[in-house]
Amino acid sequence: MLQRPKETEYPEYYVPYVTLVPEKDLLVTLNENLENTLELFKGISEENHSFRYAPEKWSIKEVLGHMTDTERIMSYRLLRVSRGDKTPLAGFDETEFVAGSQAGQLPMESLLEEFAAVRKATIALVKNIPESAWENIGFANSLEVTTRAIAYIIAGHEIHHRNIITERYLKNL
Repeated sequence: MLQRPKETEYPEYYVPYVTLVPEKDLLVTLNENLENTLELFKGISEENHSFRYAPEKWSIKEVLGHMTDTERIMSYRLLRVSRGDKTPLAGFDETEFVAGSQAGQLPMESLLEEFAAVRKATIALVKNIPESAWENIGFANSLEVTTRAIAYIIAGHEIHHRNIITERYLKNL
């Protein structure tokens, strides 16, 4: 079983995400998270897909689009770092990505299909990372991060946003 990364393996701002990942096999968590996320978003009625709990916040659809974009970027980082690539990886502006995606204009079913496809690709990648590569160190946003930490960040990021949907969106509908 893949061990939880030490806090020295990733930037401090990822601590909340890594902390959310349960103490069990990461592949089990990634698969369970996929099912939980699909179930959560499928359970939201169509008339609420554009709901924002505050004027400046993303809509429910935009949150799902953000989750997908972020996982795609983090999986790319996971691939690069796991393969031993030391090339510094650029950050991204999540606000620009959400605006550029126009996720709010897409059907929820399409957003869910895309999320599921990205997650399944992440799971396939995680399954096939060699044992020796989990402690590889790479650079993202000019900061060091290990392969293992990126995998946990991916899982925790999803849990974080699922919690936000439940606590801030659904409670205010």
